[in-house]
Amino acid sequence: MPNQFDFIAIEGVIGAGKTSLARLLAERQNARLVLEEFKDNPFLPKFYEDRERYAFQTQLAFLASRFKQQDNMMSKDLFHELTISDYIFEKDRIFARLNLDQDELALYDNIFNIMTGIAAQPDLIIYIQSSVDRLMENINNRGREYEQQISREYIQELNDAYNHFFHHYTRSPLIILNATEVDFVDNQEHLVYIEEQIFENPIHTNTHLHIAP
Repeated sequence: MPNQFDFIAIEGVIGAGKTSLARLLAERQNARLVLEEFKDNPFLPKFYEDRERYAFQTQLAFLASRFKQQDNMMSKDLFHELTISDYIFEKDRIFARLNLDQDELALYDNIFNIMTGIAAQPDLIIYIQSSVDRLMENINNRGREYEQQISREYIQELNDAYNHFFHHYTRSPLIILNATEVDFVDNQEHLVYIEEQIFENPIHTNTHLHIAP
């Protein structure tokens, strides 16, 4: 398929399937794959046990890790023309606004605002939108022990925050994939349909496409 992009980012709430879609598209498009390094954050399991106590440490650890990856993405890959990532740098602030108190958020923003101007900007973002029921089902099915402590209320908060963020997002072209009834992992037709919308249809700045095969 013809490719008009250098960098595509896939986003979505925890359990939306962004990493699965990123892996599938990267394999089919022979793209460099950049995945969020959540397993390297030592505070994440503690955060799900006590959000208030460990939110700031968790957020700063993610911010540093994501910025380091973004810095690496700015360099060209001689073996891949396209890079596909399972997150955008700006998503970090969605979590910060939900989880940090006023003083912590002010300090966080001082650091974030310096970094965000240097971070790689996607040519296209795919936002995987899903229902809370589907997100909770996916979280339970993948069986990460520390994620089993995530409450439905927190996922609802995240889902609302993500929907608000991408409803107003204008920095990159955006595809909104309504994935509540979509199975791009096990249904080849759904995956091919999504791929066609990305690589065969022209995408213009601030275009929003709702895909529901």
